[in-house]
Amino acid sequence: MAAATLNAESYDRDKDVKDFDGTKNGVKGLVDSGITNIPRFFVHPPHILSDLRYKSATPTDLQNIPTIDLSGVDSDQRPTIVEKIGRASRELGLFQIINHGIEVEALERVIGAIKGFHEEPADVKARLYRRDVNSSISFFSNVDLFHSKAATWKDTLRLKLGPTLPELDEIPEICRNVAVEWNQNVTKLAELLMGLLCEGLGVETGRLKKMTCSEGRTMLAHYYPYCPQPDLTMGIASHTDPGVLTILLQDQRGGLQVKCGEEWVDVKPVPGALVINVGDILQIMSNDEYKSVDHRVLANASREPRISVAVFFNTSDWDSLYGPLRELISPEKPALFRQFPFKDYMRRFFTKELDGNSLVNYYRLSGTE
Repeated sequence: MAAATLNAESYDRDKDVKDFDGTKNGVKGLVDSGITNIPRFFVHPPHILSDLRYKSATPTDLQNIPTIDLSGVDSDQRPTIVEKIGRASRELGLFQIINHGIEVEALERVIGAIKGFHEEPADVKARLYRRDVNSSISFFSNVDLFHSKAATWKDTLRLKLGPTLPELDEIPEICRNVAVEWNQNVTKLAELLMGLLCEGLGVETGRLKKMTCSEGRTMLAHYYPYCPQPDLTMGIASHTDPGVLTILLQDQRGGLQVKCGEEWVDVKPVPGALVINVGDILQIMSNDEYKSVDHRVLANASREPRISVAVFFNTSDWDSLYGPLRELISPEKPALFRQFPFKDYMRRFFTKELDGNSLVNYYRLSGTE
């Protein structure tokens, strides 16, 4: 016991983290070096690791993660689609969509381009390695590396897509054209989804669009390389998403899990589908009607890398006050959250670790839980 204590006391975590960050090679650099044991600062505490092993989902579990067909959204099928999306957003906060108007070939181009970037020579990627959240484009490993209790096994390309794209020559050539195309595709899709979500709340279809909720767009393109000790770490720790809405493209390798009640359930990849989830701000604006769901990603035990691309949609107006939509407040259903500027939310989000504790409750009015 004394030796273990001495070992714990002599471990210089800060130095290890700084040394890792200083290589600018990310987690893939560790894998390429041939390591067989992950660095200690990637190891998660026992209470997190104890529930990592996924139990096979029952048919009932899988029904809790619906796949919604958007074909017919401009026909007499629209009310049915609105009802399905509204129910999924209230009961879980996450669902998959098919027949969403984006061709499978376009999805494959995104996955291929992002994989291509992350497998570029280390010196090429290192030119973009930075931690400035205000930069239009950056490459890094672990956004919360310096204030998390344990790091996660992934690297990320971050690109601000909106309100305007960066200068094209700033975007790596290997994914430049794909980024422009993907921005156009997901913006159109997000505006459709926001309209359906508004209708599900009984408010004007264009309410969220008028609040610029589709204008602030950030893409996080994750690369999960092989992990030699996947039982000791995570791909992404449990968290809820910032902002209004997230559109996620995942490859067919799996690893994404969502919390259904007290159980973690796989979000099984569906060919051609996109994963949609409600963000914290939409939960607040819906006055707790829609739910921002806890989700996480397991470390990749496969020799083949896992790719996922998330686009986060936020308002472009960071100074205005946000809270429950006034149409959803009544004597029978008073406001459950206080008003706050969006920039306050984002400042808090980027100074906390992904620890499973949502910021939603920070803005909740006392006595309303």
